[in-house]
Amino acid sequence: MNNNLIQYIYGIADNSLILGQRLGELCGHGPSLETDIALTNISLDLFGQVRSYYQYAAKIQGNDTTEDTIAFLRKEREYKNVLLVEQPNADFAYSITRQFLFDMFHIELLNELQNSKDETLAAIAKKSIKEVSYHVRFSSDWMRRLGDGTEESNQRVQTAVNDLWVFTDELFHQTDADKAMVSEGIGVDVTQLKQSYYHKVSAILEEATIEVPKIEYFQKGGKQGIHSEYMGYILNEMQYMQRTYPNMNW
Repeated sequence: MNNNLIQYIYGIADNSLILGQRLGELCGHGPSLETDIALTNISLDLFGQVRSYYQYAAKIQGNDTTEDTIAFLRKEREYKNVLLVEQPNADFAYSITRQFLFDMFHIELLNELQNSKDETLAAIAKKSIKEVSYHVRFSSDWMRRLGDGTEESNQRVQTAVNDLWVFTDELFHQTDADKAMVSEGIGVDVTQLKQSYYHKVSAILEEATIEVPKIEYFQKGGKQGIHSEYMGYILNEMQYMQRTYPNMNW
């Protein structure tokens, strides 16, 4: 069970790690000081959650494993995040849309993870959900503001939704580790979250006067460690210091 539990933790935590790294790239580049600080704080929230998950995974693995080795010394194929969170900060609309599409899933996941038989995961979820509730409000409000704003802002958000929608279905795919943890009462059956997710997302897009894309074929692979061309660049920047100066601590 230990390996399945570790892989399950990676599947949750790696999403927040990579998205937090993407948001970190925006520090100093927000459209306003208030928004810039908000995005940076969301990034820090995600990193804080990641630390809790990785500390738990390191405790399970034992030996010389630490939160730092898990975060910085794995190879690309060992990261289990979805493709959505890897997508670049093409413009502000892309960053907000990516955040919104993930936040709406994240809050649903944490709501259920609070009921996990694993007391540590349940505790992390209960603590994290307070922060993620704010993330949802922030990204949802910006979706409405941009979508129902100027003609240009509407077009930019519509383009972002059209491009990023193809990555949403992977959020509800189950790995073998996911299935094993669900059967133990530890993991969340994400397939049961799909209908609610798309219903809530579509409702906000309607408020934002954004059309829901009609897509039959979705991109996937991140949960199996098969990532987009962007992942290598993210890891190169993120892991540079740790690999160049070994044994640094967060």
